[in-house]
Amino acid sequence: MSLATRAGDLVYTFRFLKILVTKFEDTDAFKMGIIDNEGKRNKDVPLKSDKEKSAYTPFHKLVFNIKKLIAKAPGGSSRLASYASALFLIKEHYAVSEKNLEKILKESKLDLIDLLNEQHQWFVLENNQIAPGIYRLKNDKVLSDSLEDIVYAKDKIKINENAFPIDDVFGINIYEAIHVNTGKRIHITVGEVDK
Repeated sequence: MSLATRAGDLVYTFRFLKILVTKFEDTDAFKMGIIDNEGKRNKDVPLKSDKEKSAYTPFHKLVFNIKKLIAKAPGGSSRLASYASALFLIKEHYAVSEKNLEKILKESKLDLIDLLNEQHQWFVLENNQIAPGIYRLKNDKVLSDSLEDIVYAKDKIKINENAFPIDDVFGINIYEAIHVNTGKRIHITVGEVDK
């Protein structure tokens, strides 16, 4: 990994942490009316100026949505599984290394050991393949492509044939599924779904 890539990882890690721990009300996006006090985008406020566009970038959308998901997630392993898939989205969209993701966990006061203790589910087959079929989400999530549209707990997702892990975050397998309502891609861990 080049020095420039490592430096970029570090910059995104610290930007992520700074935005994650900042209250919505203290962000420039809130002060400009772009989001409300719960981080929801106000579609009536167009992003015209450079200042407005800088206050609400795709990176901000991602972090704001992760913040909303963290706030909504109940305790237990499903919450930690949601963190794993959220961290995967950061890793995928912003090329942040696992070393820097580990820094994010530490700064967020999450224990990596707890993250790794995700329960094995009956629908995981040989070679870590998930059995094809329709499942329900345990918690709210974001769509993988837009990073903005919220997918709700109890929504149906479809696991296709040959659903093997596409990646992992700290040893937790990440799978690709299809959100039934929208037909769009979503990334999950086995701890986030029920049959």
